[in-house]
Amino acid sequence: MKLHEKNITIDFCEIFNTVEKPLIVRSPGRVNIIGEHTDYNDGFVLPAAIDKAAYVAVSKRNDNIISLYANEFNQHHQTTLNEINKTDKHWPNYILGIVDQLQKLHMPLAGFNLLVDADIPIGAGLSSSAALECATVFALNELFALQLTKAEMAHLAQHAEHEFAGVNCGVMDMFASLFGKKDHVINLDCRSLLYEYVPLNLHGYKILLLNTNVKHQLSSSEYNTRRKQCEQGVAWVKEQVPAVIALRDVTIAMLDKYVLPKDALIYQRCKYVVDENNRLLQACNDLKKGDITSLGKKMFATHDGLSKQYEVSCKELDFLVDHVRNNKAVLGARMMGGGFGGCTINLVKETEINKLIAAIKPAYETATGLQLTYYIASIEEGTGIVAQKNYVHV
Repeated sequence: MKLHEKNITIDFCEIFNTVEKPLIVRSPGRVNIIGEHTDYNDGFVLPAAIDKAAYVAVSKRNDNIISLYANEFNQHHQTTLNEINKTDKHWPNYILGIVDQLQKLHMPLAGFNLLVDADIPIGAGLSSSAALECATVFALNELFALQLTKAEMAHLAQHAEHEFAGVNCGVMDMFASLFGKKDHVINLDCRSLLYEYVPLNLHGYKILLLNTNVKHQLSSSEYNTRRKQCEQGVAWVKEQVPAVIALRDVTIAMLDKYVLPKDALIYQRCKYVVDENNRLLQACNDLKKGDITSLGKKMFATHDGLSKQYEVSCKELDFLVDHVRNNKAVLGARMMGGGFGGCTINLVKETEINKLIAAIKPAYETATGLQLTYYIASIEEGTGIVAQKNYVHV
């Protein structure tokens, strides 16, 4: 169910005891069609904004107090501009991390009230944290006339994730949330931030997200480990090829010559990333030709690389991909996101979705003891202000 500005306005006015209508910003989650764990290696990604989003309602205060409220958790959090610290409530950190970054840039801020609500599932690999960060920075940029560009907002939100959430993520999630375009994917060069919109014509197929409803604790620590492994591989190549900056610049031949003799595991990690960059560029050509069958095959290949080479999958994700691998109604499937849980993304014939769910849901629940939930995602616009209507709070 989509959230509506009327409900959020009413909630905001009740929570903060005001009749002033807030500024409301919607920032979507994202799917990534192909190109996983390439972003922090200066590579390419192919994300799109979806119809699941975080919403913030915000208004200025006359003091330096920051008063926050999360509908989903029915929780308040209050602090001041002079005391921006991490909290064990977790959700405020994504908002406070943005404030911290703005303060480091000496932006002219004041106190504010902010309510957050969302219809994007948390922990499903749809980048709910980036959606909240982007909604916050976009709203504060508007509220305080900070004149940041969307690209600057994306980098600022990325730094907030690094420093307040402790995840050394790339810029993809934030960029996709801010720059999304309806019915298009974004071929994003994560080094230059040059990007191209590529039409996504699915020809009777839909994007089906199957949620494992599991989030293994390995996620953050292993994510950071993979990043260090990639950096080590680059360092070994750079010793011999000084022009190399990131895995984006590395070839398989370089890995064979300079990395494999030193460490087979690091070679395996790096090889996946180099292969994935090449797959993505080929996938863009598939989309431009309308060849979604070839795109689907590359998605399966990506999952196999993530599972066996990069080793960021888990038994639940592997079960879901393996279960649809030979289903003629499914063109492609893979795990999506950082790994160790979350969703698989599937390209499924629209008329066969109900039949697929009826078969896979009990099979998954029997095999894992976990509930399987699902979402059908459509590709929507990126972050923006929700049109204000003349709602009266009573």
